[in-house]
Amino acid sequence: VTAPTGHIGSKVVQILLDAGERVRVIARDPARLAPAVRDRVEAITGSHSDADVVNRAFDGADAVFWLIPPDPTVASLEQAYLDFSRPACEAFKQHGVPRVVGVSALGRGTPMAGRAGLVTASLKMDDMITATGVGYRALTMPSFMDNMLRQVEAIKHQSMILSTLDGDLKLPTCATQDIAAVAARWLTDRSWTDQAEAPVLGPEDLSMSDMAAILSDVIGKPIRFQQVPLDAFRERLLGGGMSPAFAQGYVEMMSAKNDGLDNAAPRTPDATTPTSFRQWCETVLKPAVSA
Repeated sequence: VTAPTGHIGSKVVQILLDAGERVRVIARDPARLAPAVRDRVEAITGSHSDADVVNRAFDGADAVFWLIPPDPTVASLEQAYLDFSRPACEAFKQHGVPRVVGVSALGRGTPMAGRAGLVTASLKMDDMITATGVGYRALTMPSFMDNMLRQVEAIKHQSMILSTLDGDLKLPTCATQDIAAVAARWLTDRSWTDQAEAPVLGPEDLSMSDMAAILSDVIGKPIRFQQVPLDAFRERLLGGGMSPAFAQGYVEMMSAKNDGLDNAAPRTPDATTPTSFRQWCETVLKPAVSA
């Protein structure tokens, strides 16, 4: 499991351990693993962009959970996604890893896919992984509900949420706990070796205005939505220390989402995960706002 201390990876590790699986993780700092987890996993110290690290980690692995950690300081998106993944792709082949489950994005096959910044880079990474011949499930996601945690202060002090999205555009969202559950299901299913995408769409499509109304109801005070112009969003990212390449990739991704990128995949029973935005707000966001 890569990125085992992150929002998704940590949940994947716990689900796998609860299922009785033997788990090996790659962690820059294994001390950041939860104490209850640290003693139950084999930890390889380092970055999963490092050839020596992935060669040690993938030796004898039955399956790999692959997640690129965001690096907002990179000089190019190719460096962030493709250069980062090249050592792993070689290690998949060298060690005969049968199956890889990766975190990716919606939009393949749409007119927006070639101009969607971070998403475009993620889809190119998927292509590079599939070219190795490994069995691959690209979990294709919309925006995460958990991203709303970045707006806790705005909700608390300004009674508002902000986004570059059109307030009336209905899009899918998903909870990281559901992403982890889907990932663990594919990792523990040893019956597949093909290559395909697996959308993770959540149970409903909501607009930012819908979310503001749900937040108002759950938190118990009026929350309004404010749309942010893309130029202002770019300046905010750059002002926060993000590299020009990553900031531009983020802006292009949000512009593509506003053009319907995340509506590309049909909602099917297999693609629909259970946690609603209201449930997530009640169990995750409301406690964060109240803290």
